[in-house]
Amino acid sequence: MDKWCHYVLKCSDRSFYSGSTTDLVRRVWEHNQGKGAKYTRARLPVDVIYFEKYPDRSSAQKAEAAFKKLNRKKKEEFIDKWRNL
Repeated sequence: MDKWCHYVLKCSDRSFYSGSTTDLVRRVWEHNQGKGAKYTRARLPVDVIYFEKYPDRSSAQKAEAAFKKLNRKKKEEFIDKWRNL
């Protein structure tokens, strides 16, 4: 079984999109082809700025939900902290 991952994209309008998948390369390709989420279709292109693997879907979706609850400043701090590891 594939590992799940939580990912964050930066959209062309500098907003963030967060999701979960078992195939990050395919999913980002889908987003950039306009076949991803409705949110990203109007904000192309998108770039991956964060991802983390999880053992199961539930864990990945919990991480996604936690990220989505953060305000913009906290999201930026989260990404900056991850980039500096």
